[in-house]
Amino acid sequence: MSIATEPIGSIPRPAELLSAMRKYAEGSISEDELRGAEDAALRDTIERFECTGSPIISDGEQTKPNFATYPLAGFKCLAADGVVIPFADGHTRQLPRLTSGPFRFGTHAVAYLKAAQQYTRLPVKQAVISVSALSLLYPETGIRGYSREAFLEDLVREGASDIRGCLDAGAACVQIDFTEGRLALKLDPSGGLLDSFVSLNNRVLEGFTSEERKRIGVHTCPGGDRDSTHSADVDYLNLLPALFRLRVGRFYVQLASETDRGRVLTAIKKFLAPDQILFVGVTDPIDPRIETPEEVRDRVLEAAEIIPVESVGTTDDCGFSPFADDTSTSRETAFAKVRSRVEGTRMASEVLGA
Repeated sequence: MSIATEPIGSIPRPAELLSAMRKYAEGSISEDELRGAEDAALRDTIERFECTGSPIISDGEQTKPNFATYPLAGFKCLAADGVVIPFADGHTRQLPRLTSGPFRFGTHAVAYLKAAQQYTRLPVKQAVISVSALSLLYPETGIRGYSREAFLEDLVREGASDIRGCLDAGAACVQIDFTEGRLALKLDPSGGLLDSFVSLNNRVLEGFTSEERKRIGVHTCPGGDRDSTHSADVDYLNLLPALFRLRVGRFYVQLASETDRGRVLTAIKKFLAPDQILFVGVTDPIDPRIETPEEVRDRVLEAAEIIPVESVGTTDDCGFSPFADDTSTSRETAFAKVRSRVEGTRMASEVLGA
């Protein structure tokens, strides 16, 4: 297959793992028992990914509590009453609030990468959370003795270390989850918040060479949780100029669920550099219907009419279960969509002679 295809990240966790997570939180099973359930889920996820024919896989985020706050595991200086993120269906997610410094990651993404690499010979990509998302941990009222700038310096260092560890451990690529990009425009239509998010992420990316940045990408979408989104009503075209200021080589862009993909692709063409790859979302995780390989093929061909084929890859619009407790999509549906993505991309490659 010459057109690249990659997953975004999360796969719904099996019921056995979700049960073990609940029991461990309640104190009714040991940490060893939880680790056993995690390992079983990870092995099964890797095997299922391999069976789809995927050239590059992930760990499905099986052992992450969620895509956003995994670095906080083991970090104690937090309160529960942080920023609230509302979704279109009325449900919310709430981030924790930092209570004191210095800020340090309690868990680094390389631990998830190394665990997955034990069970496969396929290339493994690793998703990491953006520093801009984690910047929302710092309270607007400030923290006595720990300024916001001191926090951001610590955050940038920790974020760079998170990416560096994955690259050094042999990740095929590292994907920065930047779902708050579109949300930033909803919170601040002036674009000031979005600009600050881009600048903060670029502070992290400054520490990598141009060759290394070819293996680093950014994922954008309007959120995807319990079959709902947080910012799909924000016009993509308002996001794109800032998004493409990020100094990365790969862009993973939700498009399958967009009503006018051609309009977005035409806008992207103005910003995409010749040495960058656009991974087009061709499957919609919050749509229960499984796309056919032929539908995926046609979405790739649609993109290739606008974007040079050598700059086109395919992906899923979003993770299938970014938060562990999101059971709105089954594992079977998720892997069926992955198979369609892989097969449809292969079919498009044959049509295009790519």
